[in-house]
Amino acid sequence: MTPSHSFEVGKIRVGGRAPLFLIAGPCVIETEAHATMIAERIRDIAVPLGVPLIFKASYDKANRSSISSYRGPGLKDGLRILAGIKKQTGLPILTDVHEVPHVAAAAEVCDVLQIPAFLSRQTDLLIAAGRSGRAVNIKKGQFLSPTEMINVVEKVVAAGNEKIILTERGSSFGYQNLVVDMRSFPIMRKLGYPVVFDVTHSVQLPAGEGKSSGGQPEFIEPLARAGAALGIDGIFLEVHDNPAKALSDGTNALSLDKLPVLLEKVARLAALAREYDRPNVTTPRIVAPAAKAGATSKVERRSWRTR
Repeated sequence: MTPSHSFEVGKIRVGGRAPLFLIAGPCVIETEAHATMIAERIRDIAVPLGVPLIFKASYDKANRSSISSYRGPGLKDGLRILAGIKKQTGLPILTDVHEVPHVAAAAEVCDVLQIPAFLSRQTDLLIAAGRSGRAVNIKKGQFLSPTEMINVVEKVVAAGNEKIILTERGSSFGYQNLVVDMRSFPIMRKLGYPVVFDVTHSVQLPAGEGKSSGGQPEFIEPLARAGAALGIDGIFLEVHDNPAKALSDGTNALSLDKLPVLLEKVARLAALAREYDRPNVTTPRIVAPAAKAGATSKVERRSWRTR
């Protein structure tokens, strides 16, 4: 695949010809001590392998299957915990935002604001995240084709923000199942922005256990290796030290003890993919044209199609 637009997240450069980066952490903040421990252990695994790390955790999972499911500590306590992890570890932080009023507070702490897949077409939320000035990671909705993501990207660009990451997390395949169309990565890369593969949510079986989602974690490694070989910019993994006891999405999480071997494999594959892609040139990205006097700015739409 051709290189994407490149920018910095904290001290990490993402996109372009930068090395594969990792977004990893628990699905949700369970306790302050647990989230901090997970962040430190993932950092101690990723750093020796030369894999840049963005720590992720949610303060509120507003889209759980059941009303009785654990959602997290909430905005105030959750952001306090994430701020402490950022200070203690030096890692850039990602969290998801579900409501426009949460964006400003989350942007004060977090380096990346994530738009959940179910909300990936919500115009007001996308514009608010774009205006925050933080990088925006947009999960492609399970109901969207990769070609439709041009419309999503335009909303953030129209807000004056070109620090955009696009994340594939599987497409609905009948009821309670997801499938990953590997064509999605080069299609979304043609928009000119870094592309990430959310492997652990791609093996999820939505609401597969009635009150919660099921999962097929045995497919995490083969999918991760396939994505890395394709040349993705980053990989997204929800990691837990004891998935069977996780308070959210444990059925599709990667066990922490399996991360070192998997990360070494995908990092080597990603480096090889970048060698194969080296002769290519950078793809132009969607940009907001300079405003003319008396004219309303309108985002340019690039005309392209897949074959």
